[in-house]
Amino acid sequence: MRQYRHIFFDLDHTLWDFDTNAHAALTDVFKELDLHLMIQAPFEVFYEKYLIHNKILWDRYQKGFISTDELKWKRMWRTLLDFKIGNEELSKKMSQLFLEILPTKKSVFPYTIEILEYLKEKSYTLHLITNGFEKTQWSKLKNSNMDHFFTHVVTSEASNSMKPEKEIFTYALTKAGASLNESIMIGDNLEADIKGALDFGIDAIFVNHINTTTSISPTFTITQLKELKNIL
Repeated sequence: MRQYRHIFFDLDHTLWDFDTNAHAALTDVFKELDLHLMIQAPFEVFYEKYLIHNKILWDRYQKGFISTDELKWKRMWRTLLDFKIGNEELSKKMSQLFLEILPTKKSVFPYTIEILEYLKEKSYTLHLITNGFEKTQWSKLKNSNMDHFFTHVVTSEASNSMKPEKEIFTYALTKAGASLNESIMIGDNLEADIKGALDFGIDAIFVNHINTTTSISPTFTITQLKELKNIL
């Protein structure tokens, strides 16, 4: 049995409820910019289109095909095109407003604060490894009252690498002064968090919120964060 001392969490979809918060933020953008006057469809239809384009462009971004800036505004631009609106200026305005509002949202998964308090009380050193943007991720943490739990927050933007690349794990462990045997990664993404960590040589806990099936074999699997008490 490894003796864990350093716990590396993913943020979005693991602790911070990205889907709920993104839905709320885009609802605000839709209202503030009066998009209902241009788009002849309910917001939920618009949002479903956005999710499709966001997923495609995030995949392209993670593979290095597009830049950070392109990801931010083109997901809006592509969504608008589905409604026959080809307005680059509006797309960039939407993107800016969305990224201002999104990190102010505070929804986290059940037991998030309780489990972070539990782990701190047990003297684990907590860190984050996230593929998100530096300013945005810090804002999320502060607004959801989680920033004080983490000793180091490693973003793909600051480390110039992203999960599942080994470079971001090397950067994170070096920054934390942690060894492989005393470290464990906790996340929801099988490729980025789990396979990335296992390939790097550290154990991984798969947070399977949606009960998905997998051919990857995590060190541990949980469906709710409170189950971490059975492991750590």
